[in-house]
Amino acid sequence: MAPYLDAADSYNAGMNAVLSPTHWAPAAIQYTRGQALPALMAQRIVIIDGAMGTMIQRLKLGEAHFRGERFAAHSKDLKGNNDLLVLTRPEDVQRIHEDYLAAGADIIETNTFGATSIAQEDYALAEIAREMNVAAAQLARSAADRFSTPEHPRFVAGALGPTPRTASISPDVNDPGARNVTFEQLRLAYREQAQGLLEGGCDLFLVETIFDTLNAKAALFALDELMEDTGERLPVIISGTVTDASGRILSGQTVGAFWHSVRHARPLAVGLNCALGAALMRPYVEELSKVAADTYISCYPNAGLPNPMSETGFDETPEVTSTLLEDFARSGFLNIAGGCCGTTPDHIAAIARKVSAYRPRSRKDPLFTALT
Repeated sequence: MAPYLDAADSYNAGMNAVLSPTHWAPAAIQYTRGQALPALMAQRIVIIDGAMGTMIQRLKLGEAHFRGERFAAHSKDLKGNNDLLVLTRPEDVQRIHEDYLAAGADIIETNTFGATSIAQEDYALAEIAREMNVAAAQLARSAADRFSTPEHPRFVAGALGPTPRTASISPDVNDPGARNVTFEQLRLAYREQAQGLLEGGCDLFLVETIFDTLNAKAALFALDELMEDTGERLPVIISGTVTDASGRILSGQTVGAFWHSVRHARPLAVGLNCALGAALMRPYVEELSKVAADTYISCYPNAGLPNPMSETGFDETPEVTSTLLEDFARSGFLNIAGGCCGTTPDHIAAIARKVSAYRPRSRKDPLFTALT
């Protein structure tokens, strides 16, 4: 198992840097799934899909749609539990996956952002969390296999979201020491989720929208345990979220400190997603592309800032978002590009088209010398 840094080190970037490996080649890890992905990322900028939630919102589903027959008499409201749709409306989820693949996505994410037992407690559905993950991975696997060819393989990323709880921040302003979740609870929930995703057929794991590094470290620890116990070794992508113009994630770390806190997991790629549009995210992606010289870089921003009056909830058109990401590609920041909240298959098609003209960021570029 890779060395794990305990909670006390979560904010100590210097210690993480000392204890973590200084250099590794992601492609040198012997993966048992997704083996073609590292080589593909060295050849061109790889495209990840856009927002599942935005596409589900367009369907204008009501409470009865979310419940289906199986949960018709459930004790709590279920509208908004998008992860449940893999069981009650699987045809809709599959269609969205296929729309993103048709738009040019190389990687599609499972519809499991909130499919942990911790998140599903809000809906009194914690006991079916594993079932949801298996079903979600199977749906994505079916769609990816339908679109894959020898010349253009497609990959399924098992998505692990942040949960609605945070291990580092008190939920009570009057009690700074209070916590509503423990590291062990998070580890167990992520382990269960990852087991379901693995069983369902994912090619890689994506720990995404990280606003609390300690939550992410619990997920990474669970993944490492699972892969050691099963003998499977999948690529892992880690994606943090800078929440405002301070350039920090919610639990307080800068982009550089965040990287040093998670680099022990030896991810295939590290990056940023959500919270900000590409225009505001640019300096942080640039910083990450310099400090994380040991790995590949991903970026899938929102379509600008939220606007409740917009059809998608965000203002940026495919042309605007893709032009901003084209600048990232031209500047040599990217290995993976895509979209988060407010993005659609049209956004992904435009992004794929724009960034295809540029070579991917390379660890051998003169820009990324030992000085960085």
